[in-house]
Amino acid sequence: MTAQRALVRQVGDRVRESQETLVEGLVQDIRAQIGALDQEAAARSLLEASITENVVAAINFLRQGIDPDQLEAPTAALAYARVLAQRDVPQSALIRAYRIGHQRFLDHTFALLDDLPAADRVPVCVELVRLSGQFIDLICEQVGRTYERERDRWVASRSGVRQQWVTDLLGGGPVDRAAAARALRYPLDAVHLACTLWPAARMTSFDLVAAVDDVRAHAVSALRARAALVVPTDEYEARLWLALPGPPNVSASPSSSASASASASASAPGYLGAPEGSPLHAAFGRPGAGLGGFRTSARQAARIREILGTRLGSGAAAAPLWVHYDQAAPVALMAGDLPAVRDFVTSTLGALAAAGAREAVLRDTLRVFLDRHRGHAATARAMSLHRNSVQYRVHRATALLPHGERDLADDFNVRAALLAVHWLGDAVLATGP
Repeated sequence: MTAQRALVRQVGDRVRESQETLVEGLVQDIRAQIGALDQEAAARSLLEASITENVVAAINFLRQGIDPDQLEAPTAALAYARVLAQRDVPQSALIRAYRIGHQRFLDHTFALLDDLPAADRVPVCVELVRLSGQFIDLICEQVGRTYERERDRWVASRSGVRQQWVTDLLGGGPVDRAAAARALRYPLDAVHLACTLWPAARMTSFDLVAAVDDVRAHAVSALRARAALVVPTDEYEARLWLALPGPPNVSASPSSSASASASASASAPGYLGAPEGSPLHAAFGRPGAGLGGFRTSARQAARIREILGTRLGSGAAAAPLWVHYDQAAPVALMAGDLPAVRDFVTSTLGALAAAGAREAVLRDTLRVFLDRHRGHAATARAMSLHRNSVQYRVHRATALLPHGERDLADDFNVRAALLAVHWLGDAVLATGP
């Protein structure tokens, strides 16, 4: 092994020691600089897996002197390329991510060379540029081929054709509505209820297709829908639109069901419960009329899907399987900036925002108490508790607020903060002292 080769391997060892910092910075940079890749939680997880495996592969390439002819793109990188092809994300966005990654990898690596003798530093830098450039070119070539093959396959399939029409409809630009309706076999002039579906646990793509079809049949029957449109987003989730039989009824509160008419109930998504044993999460938008309703309901469903993904990814308790936009609308409007939400929650709730089991119980009780118009008996019934237990918990929760009972004189902020924690989980709680 030459002296230069030994130095390159030494640098590879150092990069490996700081791998987590490099990956974290790369994920943040790529999401910030390439909007097309800053998607919902599930896609971000795939992006992080792809970046992690690529960084590991690059480090091994430096350390082990792997023959370039034997270099293979990581599995996660190829899987992510296929998902982007299915989602109609431009290939240019993917290749740009690799260029950003290459530059940050070099910046990170060069920062580790300060203690090398000046005579060694320049030739090592030159060798690192050569090897990393060789690595990135070979990986981009393989990832690009995978993207193109998957894009051709996806567009040629019936699902791909539907996805392309839906992408055009959701894009907000001019579109031939009549041609789209014919191609999709779905009435775009109806009142639409959109839903995003994804697995609650690991399942095969075959099982996912069957489960989505079960949901479609259940929803059509329960809501007496005129038609249904199912469009896979990718291998891991699908969108469902239902053409409702009448005007939209956006009330989704179960408490209003007693006074609702039969026809209103049929078109209110809040009354559509999950089929027993359903293996899927479902995020519903509000019903909306025409093409505008088609778009808005889908956008709302996507926001709820994002919220649930954040909650599940934060380590919080399992999220409800089926959630409607009206249940979490205020959180949906604020969830795009989690650091800002976290600041709001911690400043509003004070010690009650701590990430402990005791605080979680107290927060939940106070949230239900405020939702029930501060009725101890109503809260006790809703939570299956004794009234005295409710009184004790509310007292303890209030004592943890920054200003105690004074914070409940006008409780809007407290209610909003409790709702944010309820839906977003540990991601918006205090992270430390």
